[in-house]
Amino acid sequence: MTETVAFPQNRTCPYAPPTAYEKLRGDGPLSRVSLYDGRSVWAVTGHALARRLLADSRLSTNRENEAFPVTSERFATIGRRTVALLGVDDPEHNVQRRMLIPGFGLKRIAGLRPVIQRAVDQQLDILIEQGPPAELVSAFALPVPSMVICALLGVPYADHEFFEEQSRALLRGPSAEDTERARELLDDYMGALVDERIAAAGGDGLLDELIARQRAEGALDRTELASLGLLLLIAGHETTANMLSLGVFTLLQHPEHLAELRADPSLTPAAVEELMRFLSVADGMVRVALEDIEVDRGTTIRADDGVVFATSLINRDADAFVSPEDLDWHRSARHHIGFGYGVHQCLGQNLARAEMEIALRSLLVRLPELRLTVPADQVPFKPGDTLQGMVELPVAW
Repeated sequence: MTETVAFPQNRTCPYAPPTAYEKLRGDGPLSRVSLYDGRSVWAVTGHALARRLLADSRLSTNRENEAFPVTSERFATIGRRTVALLGVDDPEHNVQRRMLIPGFGLKRIAGLRPVIQRAVDQQLDILIEQGPPAELVSAFALPVPSMVICALLGVPYADHEFFEEQSRALLRGPSAEDTERARELLDDYMGALVDERIAAAGGDGLLDELIARQRAEGALDRTELASLGLLLLIAGHETTANMLSLGVFTLLQHPEHLAELRADPSLTPAAVEELMRFLSVADGMVRVALEDIEVDRGTTIRADDGVVFATSLINRDADAFVSPEDLDWHRSARHHIGFGYGVHQCLGQNLARAEMEIALRSLLVRLPELRLTVPADQVPFKPGDTLQGMVELPVAW
């Protein structure tokens, strides 16, 4: 018997899977890994199997299930708490998702494009006026999606420093106590905001629309509204901020691709899709089996078994993508699982695409000489037990 691979692990290169995961590639599309507490769970690394299992209702996202795996000691204290949409199964999940679908449809996102462009232009104006050098995460990658999600939800952007700071503590606080305290503060904040919007009985944000819909149906559920609002607020700025910072870093490390994108901005949508595949910022989706699931003859995921999806390996499966280690936006990458798959596929994926396209296109046009100000191996990036991205991105132009 050989020692199982620990999961999750830190990346050596910000945009590549952890080197220790290489062993998992050779073990086939399903293998065993060990979590921080010694628990052994299944790890899915194959693309076809991942899509099959993510669409299987026998795998649950319910964090209240005592068998649900917790992947980090920091999350042990809050890992069993209910998370709207992401942490519930059907039929409750379907009800919540149907409430939110109109707010993230193509028509709604198209209407948000001018808002996104204004946010991007505003931050670039500030950058250019202040002049180089600059730190691109705090000056651009984080504030742009924060402005956009606030505009969509109807959340005051004046509160952005508070919810950004608490989101950081929630997702990568140095201790379990920091994580738990951040969750409590964010719960209180969103609960108070929901109370305020209920009392106002009007407004044009998505939060107001959800309140109006629940009123019309005669079932105003403050707890559910606060939970949904908090999920959208955190996911709506954290994921895109990480994609932007890591995407820019990756392009700066691939100058020939960067030059091609500058020369032909029409390639930006394809580049964004390929970057979603290549970077896999949400690396390590988690599920628990409700029933036995026969994967193939001789291999069965048993009820109460934990299952993790190694997204960075799944999106680089050679059976699904030709030369998967290469950054290549001339391929078709739309079948990646960077946004998940199945009923829990990311509801905000069209918003994320729009933000990435507008932000990257504008950034490359207005800062044509963008470059790092320190060696690439000195740029800090995030640990493996949270969303992947850059902690800082020092640049000049």
